[in-house]
Amino acid sequence: MESFPIITSAQNPLIKEIVRLKEKSRDRRKSGRFVIEGQRELELASKGGYELETLIICPQIGDASLIEKAVANTVYLSHHVYEKVAHRGSTEGIMGIAKTKNHDLEALHLRSNPIILVAEAPEKPGNIGALLRTADAADLDAILVANPKSDLYNPNIIRSSVGCVFTTQIGVGTSRQVIQFLKTNNIKIFCAALTASTSYTHVNFSGPTAIVVGTEATGLSKEWLNSADQNIIIPMQGEIDSMNVSVSAAILIFEAKRQRGF
Repeated sequence: MESFPIITSAQNPLIKEIVRLKEKSRDRRKSGRFVIEGQRELELASKGGYELETLIICPQIGDASLIEKAVANTVYLSHHVYEKVAHRGSTEGIMGIAKTKNHDLEALHLRSNPIILVAEAPEKPGNIGALLRTADAADLDAILVANPKSDLYNPNIIRSSVGCVFTTQIGVGTSRQVIQFLKTNNIKIFCAALTASTSYTHVNFSGPTAIVVGTEATGLSKEWLNSADQNIIIPMQGEIDSMNVSVSAAILIFEAKRQRGF
């Protein structure tokens, strides 16, 4: 390992770039690049077709076998500098800089009878990460984010999704664009809502299906409710009338999967 130069200063231009890409969505959008942290996340990104530009390794804690598989541009950081840029401690001493993907709706490739999850205006990285984990667990065709409030490549979303941001197709657009995309592709729109709704167990999800969820605070906008083929609800037996959005989405999605024999 001594044959490789090791960055030992936090003032190094690359270190400053890593910090900017981790902290500022503007820099991620402008450069089309973002930081991935951890071996599992890097492996999932590779499987998901993401292009890794730079592999960053702390040789004091990184696995030597990972270095042997390194991409052409590999840099090494001292333990002290790695701790300065690492978002969390348990990342095997490895991270990378990768190129972002195109998330235009037209870039999606759907199967013949898709199940899609739509999230309108999600804000909390933890909820977005949980929705992505559910999408991966159910092997959904895609998750569509309408009127996004958060950058998909926010480190908190990558972390909370445990890398599932890389494993499921993601489309992004305005609510109007997403609604038009679903209608053009003859995908029925099922909106989770409290009013004028049918219990989710009484709804037929066997055809092309989009399950649409809103924020816990305000629910779905009128634009979505007016475009729905059917409003659906999960009956509650306690004192409150809503659950965490990721929990609700999982219940609805796996009912759709159950109806298809999965």
